[in-house]
Amino acid sequence: MLLDEHDLLKSPFSRPKGFNGKLIGDLSESESDISFISSDRPSTDRMILDGMDSGRTSRLSTSSESSNGSMPSVAKWSAFSSFTDFSSSSLENDDVEAEMRRLKLELQRTMEMYSTACKEALTAKEKAVELQRWRMEEEQRLEEARFSEEAKKKTSQQEQGNSKPTIENNEAAQRIEEIESQKRMKSEMKAIEESGEDQDTSSPLISLRYRRYTIDEIEEATEYFNESRKIGEGGYGPVFKCRLDHTLVAVKVLRPDAAQGRSQFHLEVEVLSCMRHPNMVLLLGACPEYGCLVYEYMANGSLEDRLFRKGNTRPLSWQLRFRIAAEIAIGLHFLHQTKPEPLVHRDLKPGNILLDNNFVSKISDVGLARLVPPSVAEHVTQYRMTSTAGTFCYIDPEYQQTGMLGVKSDIYSFGIVLLQLLTAKPAMGLSHLVARSIERGTFKEMLDPCVPDWPVEEAMNFANLAIQCAELRRKDRPDLGKVVLPELDRLRGLADENMNHFFVGGSASPSPSHSHASLAQEVKSDPQIQSEYSNCKHCSSSASLPEDFSGTF
Repeated sequence: MLLDEHDLLKSPFSRPKGFNGKLIGDLSESESDISFISSDRPSTDRMILDGMDSGRTSRLSTSSESSNGSMPSVAKWSAFSSFTDFSSSSLENDDVEAEMRRLKLELQRTMEMYSTACKEALTAKEKAVELQRWRMEEEQRLEEARFSEEAKKKTSQQEQGNSKPTIENNEAAQRIEEIESQKRMKSEMKAIEESGEDQDTSSPLISLRYRRYTIDEIEEATEYFNESRKIGEGGYGPVFKCRLDHTLVAVKVLRPDAAQGRSQFHLEVEVLSCMRHPNMVLLLGACPEYGCLVYEYMANGSLEDRLFRKGNTRPLSWQLRFRIAAEIAIGLHFLHQTKPEPLVHRDLKPGNILLDNNFVSKISDVGLARLVPPSVAEHVTQYRMTSTAGTFCYIDPEYQQTGMLGVKSDIYSFGIVLLQLLTAKPAMGLSHLVARSIERGTFKEMLDPCVPDWPVEEAMNFANLAIQCAELRRKDRPDLGKVVLPELDRLRGLADENMNHFFVGGSASPSPSHSHASLAQEVKSDPQIQSEYSNCKHCSSSASLPEDFSGTF
């Protein structure tokens, strides 16, 4: 079937193209061809041209961003543009608000700095005004002082013209005074150089109170500190027995390595040199350059040696023990009543209580004593110390724990000594043992068995007083002068009455200087008394006392 030429489909690729894809030479024909109107099928040429026009329109719309396309595309673009404009506007508003806040903060800080600067400027201005006023006042005072000085100079010149001899005399007196002052200074320096470290001990005031020995004299007397002369070891050095000035003495030598030994030596010299009491060891002299103290010799040694019968010596009778207790209390009370300031011994024990040839007890070794303010002693009776001192079992528990020292610290030590006088036992736990024996009714077993004739009732009173003195709390201990001394004095009176029958021709009030040696002689001459002494399991088989006891410090 032959088709019409107009009915054939033509390939668009075979046709020549002109500008914008339209056929050259066919443009007018195609545009004027309206045959497709009468047919349901659109014209192929029109479709191609429309497609080409649509593509061109799209390209033109995209390149020029105009509304030449279809209406839906324009609406979508308008909506997108509006959203973009709104978002940009919101971001710009946030930035503006943030910038405003930052500017406000900067303005606030600027105002604060400005206010501070104004205040500082005002303060500086006030200070400047004050300084200006002060400067003017100073200038005025200086001016007045200058005028006053000039007036004084004029007056002085006038007086010099009128009293020249007086001025010369004053100058001469001043020169003489300066010369005398230089001489005094030279003499003082020379004395200090000669005395060295011991200038306090060897001062003229103290030297008048005791005999000053040279080291040569002491070395010669002690045979250069021969061991055979040594009779004991004290807290600060050995003790030697010798003769000085034809007198039997005990020389206490301070050890160079003793802790605080030098200061203790100075204190002991100062205290003992001005102390005179029947129940205090007498200081006869000293060698301050070498730390030597010269004491009176105590023939019967220490109370500790006699209680524990060192050298197998005879035991002390209960009469002597009661008397020794009263004498210790008197000596201790003397220390506590020292004026203007009381003294606390701090190391009272049987080893520091010495017995002379007549068994009179004396307190020694006051080197640990410290001066206590009187106001504290009267009202508080305690004083803060930097370090505790003393001997274990005799130290006040409160003083050991707190370092608070008082006159009642010695009362505790004294109580332990009293218990040892009764029992002749070591000090460890002695107060508890005696108190328990009293509660159980076995007190008599606690008494020293070397004494066969104890007055048990009076001994128990003695023990109760000692236990009160050894109370752990300081406030529970009795007063030495008001309670302890009266009771011990009563017991000493009882002891003196019972000692009368030991002495031939003894009076009603025997002298406290009765010797234990005399008592021993009576024991030897009286078979009945001798048999009583032989019942003691610790007594010596010898009936005579040793001729000489070694004293210790």
